[in-house]
Amino acid sequence: MSEKMIHLIITRQKDGEGGSYKEEFKLPYRENMNVISALMEIRRNPVNANGEETTAVSWEASCLEEVCGACSMVINGKPRQSCTALVDQLEQPIRLEPMKTFPVVRDLVVDRSRMFDSLKRVKAWVPIDGTYDLGPGPRMPEAKRQWAYELSKCMTCGVCLEACPNVNDKSEFIGPAALSQVRLFNAHPTGAMHKAERLNTLMDGEGGLSNCGNSQNCVQACPKGIPLTTSIAALNRDTTLQSFKNFFGSDNNF
Repeated sequence: MSEKMIHLIITRQKDGEGGSYKEEFKLPYRENMNVISALMEIRRNPVNANGEETTAVSWEASCLEEVCGACSMVINGKPRQSCTALVDQLEQPIRLEPMKTFPVVRDLVVDRSRMFDSLKRVKAWVPIDGTYDLGPGPRMPEAKRQWAYELSKCMTCGVCLEACPNVNDKSEFIGPAALSQVRLFNAHPTGAMHKAERLNTLMDGEGGLSNCGNSQNCVQACPKGIPLTTSIAALNRDTTLQSFKNFFGSDNNF
């Protein structure tokens, strides 16, 4: 009986300037293999399906347990994490492609700077004054902490941006990941100091909240099940209230 094989078709690209091409690989099957382990086999023995020696496929990974978000790619037409993509659950041939929302660096490696720049733009962090001990921070109500924890699961994998039809090279839309982080840090007792600034960023210029087309692809694609569309709906309300505050010059809460 012939040995069971895994068939992969990988979209490859030498660098950001060159064109892409497809290369096929066939590997011996092992139980409980995921896409990352298949790519590791190719790295150990870079020989394509025609028996020709080739270069090892470039890809990114770190934690291998769906925490770091580094191993995002398009697998059989869907953006997802390759560490949790089990070979037994995938239709063959398994087609691996880089995410198209971001510039390709090499093969399956992409530059996610667009997403990180958006997080900087909305100040997706809790500001502190210095590195000295500030003492215990203000308490967060348990009900708020529970839904804020769900938003904090974001691992900046970029899958939601890949799934969103409004994030592309013709749009400045910052995408659902950054929007959800605005809601998260505005809910934090200390992060709320910059709430108005974050909301004004979403209302000013190109790429803000108004660019969301409400396709809801993001929440379906998110590997962590983060309620991204709920955050976007909440931000629509918050930005409306902030626009009234701006108009009346009021700092009072509505």
